[in-house]
Amino acid sequence: MVKEMILNIFVENGLVMAFLIVGVVMYVAGLISKLTNKRIAGSAIAILIGLVLAYVGGIASGEGAGGLSKIPLFSGLGVMGGSMLRDYCIISTAFGARLSEIKNAGLAGIISLFMGVISAFVVGAVLALLFGYNDTVSVATIGAGAVTFIVGPVTGAAIGASSEVIALSIAAGVVKSILVMILTPFVANIVGLNNPKAAMIYGGLMGTTSGTAAGLAATDERLVPYGAMTATFYTGLGCLMCPSVLYLATKAILG
Repeated sequence: MVKEMILNIFVENGLVMAFLIVGVVMYVAGLISKLTNKRIAGSAIAILIGLVLAYVGGIASGEGAGGLSKIPLFSGLGVMGGSMLRDYCIISTAFGARLSEIKNAGLAGIISLFMGVISAFVVGAVLALLFGYNDTVSVATIGAGAVTFIVGPVTGAAIGASSEVIALSIAAGVVKSILVMILTPFVANIVGLNNPKAAMIYGGLMGTTSGTAAGLAATDERLVPYGAMTATFYTGLGCLMCPSVLYLATKAILG
């Protein structure tokens, strides 16, 4: 009886349960980080734990993509990780950026945005070709997915891609986001990612706002607003360029 009451409370207050789960994961990740003398950031460890839990949840529920959120007890994770709170976090982090630092990025920040979108699109398009997709619509859609998992479906819907190809474009963007999340703390020292200007350029090159924000949080939380700022512009620029200029360029090359 008591067990059922507790379960009902957690199910009915799913978002509260989600915050509790995230808090426990962060605490455990912090303990593990201390064991490595903080050479591996606690946030990076928390991301890995979250991915493992999502995989286990997907298998346990039989839903796959839903992860833990498909299990009633953890349904609040679907709200917490949904687009509404995600966009709120992106906007709130952008408000932490100082205008003086944004101006310092200048031309380098703008160039990084265009370089990031174009290079990601090219990599995605080449991979699509290697996996046997040779029609312009599919190649452009998967290439756009490599830009971000938002740009992929936007482009696919605009140029008439099939649902299967759009799903692949989303998968490409998710993989990129996860890689950026995990690898950012490890490459930060190598690429000099230790100041606001570098963070803005990095956000412009990598895009994927969720991946960049999480990766920078694991590196130095003070850099998050700057990386998130340009990463947000990156998504918008990708939504403009991929269904138009880059699609037409792909069509001209493939015929």
